[in-house]
Amino acid sequence: MKDVSKLQAILGTKCPRCRTGEIFKFPFSKLSRFTETRDNCLVCGLKYEVEPGFFFGAMYISYAFTVAIMIAAFVAVFVLGNDPPLWVYLVTIITANLLSVPLMFRYARVLMLHWFSGVRYDPGAAR
Repeated sequence: MKDVSKLQAILGTKCPRCRTGEIFKFPFSKLSRFTETRDNCLVCGLKYEVEPGFFFGAMYISYAFTVAIMIAAFVAVFVLGNDPPLWVYLVTIITANLLSVPLMFRYARVLMLHWFSGVRYDPGAAR
């Protein structure tokens, strides 16, 4: 089996230990259930919530995503809209943030697991 890079594992929402197991129960396309995270990796058995409340830290990552989206939307509206009225900024920024919630939620959790869980890649972890 070919080794998967850390970036590929993060983008593919894969387990940080084996880099092959899915973190989420349902694909991203099933938006009604985008929040459902598996308890354990189906490939290597890693418990994803390494301690109680571990994923509360993902809120800080999600906050950073939100600020970045707000700034990018503001700059885009300013440049493309030639400094339109305030309501255009508000509608654009709020819409951009609401549409990106499922993506931000998932990647905040994935980054929390990969960066802050203390779990290291183990190519032999797959059972």
